[in-house]
Amino acid sequence: MKSILYKYRKFFAVFLLFSAITLYLFYGALKPSKSLPIYNPADVNPELVDTAVQYVRKYHTIANFSFVNQNGKTITQKDYEGKIYVADFFFTTCGSICPKMTTNLAEIQKAIINNPKVMLLSHTVFPETDSVPVLKAYAIKNGVNDKKWNLVTGDKKEIYTMARKSYLAVKLGKPSELYDMVHTENFVLVDSKKRVRGFYDGTNKEEVQKLIADIAFLSEE
Repeated sequence: MKSILYKYRKFFAVFLLFSAITLYLFYGALKPSKSLPIYNPADVNPELVDTAVQYVRKYHTIANFSFVNQNGKTITQKDYEGKIYVADFFFTTCGSICPKMTTNLAEIQKAIINNPKVMLLSHTVFPETDSVPVLKAYAIKNGVNDKKWNLVTGDKKEIYTMARKSYLAVKLGKPSELYDMVHTENFVLVDSKKRVRGFYDGTNKEEVQKLIADIAFLSEE
């Protein structure tokens, strides 16, 4: 018996190696791999999308922008170049969903504080009242880290355009008022190629934890 095993030792070694590789590949094929969708306007609730882009089915990316943050600094696409980031829309006097959203964004800030690939970007939908000093006071109150999180204001038309044509995340307000917006609870995950990769309920703790996990996944993608 020993002589037979010795005689065919190379064959058994190759057979065992081949079996191990086959089992590994088979397991890999069956094991579901994590992936995140790439969202285009046609994939999203039409109520949240400007009619000009509602039927776009591919190659959608966040457009260039220019706003002013809580420190009076102009923030553009260059500040987010190659970054993963979470975008949302709010206003400082909101007493309904905004406090929860801001608290949860602060939790996300803690989770990403040491990740240089990730930032946050919050747009006010009431730029007429949310001036730079107002945003600064709000930032201090809520523990905003200026290096990670920009609260921005600017021209209402431009904010509206970004909300509905780029981030696909804000509903129309009163038809009687041009560029009126009703912000939603959506947190929008944007990847380093400026593509929308997810929408999350910013008032829901479980959704926020899922968002944090998806940020980590994109960071390693």
